Amino acid sequence: MKFCLLFLGVSLVLSVCVARSPYQAVLQHSRIRGRLQGPNVCAMLQVKGTNRKYFTNCKQWYHRKICGQPTVITYECCPGYERIPGEKGCPAALPLVNIYNTLGVVGASTTQVYSDRAKLRDEIEGPGSFTFFAPSNQAWATLPAEILDALVSNVNIELLNALHYHMVNRRLTSEELKHGSSFPSMYQEFPVHIHHYSNGVVTVNCARLIKADQHATNGIVHVVDRVITAISNNVQSIIDVDENLETLRTAIAAAGLTTILENEGQYTVFAPTNEAFEKIPQETLNRILGDPVALSDLLKYHILRQMQCAESIVSGTPMETLQGTVLEVGCDGDQMTLNGKAIITKKDQLGTNGVVHYINELLIPDSAKTLLELAEGSSVATASRLFVEPG
Repeated sequence: MKFCLLFLGVSLVLSVCVARSPYQAVLQHSRIRGRLQGPNVCAMLQVKGTNRKYFTNCKQWYHRKICGQPTVITYECCPGYERIPGEKGCPAALPLVNIYNTLGVVGASTTQVYSDRAKLRDEIEGPGSFTFFAPSNQAWATLPAEILDALVSNVNIELLNALHYHMVNRRLTSEELKHGSSFPSMYQEFPVHIHHYSNGVVTVNCARLIKADQHATNGIVHVVDRVITAISNNVQSIIDVDENLETLRTAIAAAGLTTILENEGQYTVFAPTNEAFEKIPQETLNRILGDPVALSDLLKYHILRQMQCAESIVSGTPMETLQGTVLEVGCDGDQMTLNGKAIITKKDQLGTNGVVHYINELLIPDSAKTLLELAEGSSVATASRLFVEPG
């Protein structure tokens, strides 16, 4: 009987651990690290010289680095709590108010101002149950001036549409933001795309949630690090309309991979630009383009089996490609890297079935190389030249 009760207790503990989302697990670790500062204090790692802050897992805590950059430890109130003058930690729960007023206390006061201007205030002060992915003040500040001007100058219709795209007409906690899920927004039901990574990072249309689960009387606010836009094209369509990807487009068609990138899925495409193709010897390029097997291997080596937004990368991680081998996807400061090289020139071009990152160097897998090309890049390069010289 005792054994059964013990087994049941262990099972319940394990089930609770398994049920906890990666975000909640990282948040709990940050709470543990901040407990000496007082109740409801979370320890965070802030990348030196930037405003970027992260709740921390055990590995990051001991390495003290994000994307290879040194960090400093900051202590802040955990989501939903606030300080009281003269008391230790963050003993008070934030007052439960409507979404409009919540925006003003969670670092999204600019979103609050624009909600007023777009005549959205009555809606997010009134009855209902909404989720608002609210851009932070910094997110609005870094938006290109021409885009912001276009939003606020069109009798506020565009601004209202943009804000409605950040909203879902139901309450969604971080636990419900499952990896690969999507939800209809309040702008013509265009979906917002959620990715919840194993390191605790949660993204919506590749924007990172920096303050999640800020509860309100009529919904919930998640603060995100950028202003998001509606998407309607798949990954192949992104490639089709960009002149800088003309060579890649031709190669994909020749290899018969167009259908894959048009179908439903969660792909990451590292798209070589025309310049990337021009960097390799013409003889090598012609050989690969003329060999269907080598061309297919080359292109599949640039496609990951999972969708990886730039903000989800905090350290180097091997990831499987469609070709069957792996790429080391990492970051150095604010730059994404592939196999340790900062060759990514444009990030997070989001499609309905994945994301495109532009690269300025072609990645050639071993299976697309000749024996001589393999030897030239290896420890037997000298020996290979001895074979070449006598023909």
